[in-house]
Amino acid sequence: MRQIVLDTETTGLEISQDHRIIEIGCVEMVNRKLTGRHYHQYINPQRNVDEGAMEVHGITDQFLADKPLFEFIAADFLEFVDGADLIIHNAPFDLGFINHEIAKLPKKIAVIEKECKIIDTLALARQKHPGQKNNLDALCKRYGVDNSQRDLHGALLDAEILADVYLLMTGGQVNLNINDQSVADTGELNQASSIRRLAKDRPALRVIEANEHEVSRHQAKLDAITASSGKCLWQAE
Repeated sequence: MRQIVLDTETTGLEISQDHRIIEIGCVEMVNRKLTGRHYHQYINPQRNVDEGAMEVHGITDQFLADKPLFEFIAADFLEFVDGADLIIHNAPFDLGFINHEIAKLPKKIAVIEKECKIIDTLALARQKHPGQKNNLDALCKRYGVDNSQRDLHGALLDAEILADVYLLMTGGQVNLNINDQSVADTGELNQASSIRRLAKDRPALRVIEANEHEVSRHQAKLDAITASSGKCLWQAE
């Protein structure tokens, strides 16, 4: 099972105003394990970044001036995510911008949902934690994920953090280690050496055992079910 955790930064909030993507960050997981492969790219949007957006991510027009246009990085990006499950926080936002960029390409290409299954972690979080804050910072606090380096939003850093949150939020085996050897790729794929990962030897999640009184009450409940129905699936043989 190949999954790509993805995040973008943009010039603003509305594609109806022709706002554009300025940064894409992706990290790869296979069978719920981070592989160490990632894709990261800054993009020249051919327009100014809104002041409000710049306050969020800190990416300036001057910094983006010499970066490639989306059409020149599209092939590498789409090849990296092709066929994977895309894990995105507030997926409609990022997908809207990605498809907006795809629509501008000289060659007609299908929207990204045609090539990838989409998993929206915001929707998952709202199901698990209704009525609570479910932005990425709130989820980090809830699941004990270190986001201390997140003074400003950044696509690759946010994708790294979201990968940790997703693994914890969805349970099952949680292996946050990456392979010792990085995978060399073409284009802008490289090691995220500046990204702070959770320590591989961090303490395991706390497990709270039932006390004797709780075990006794549980067993009494099972006995009552057995007495009334003649069978209890949870009753020990």
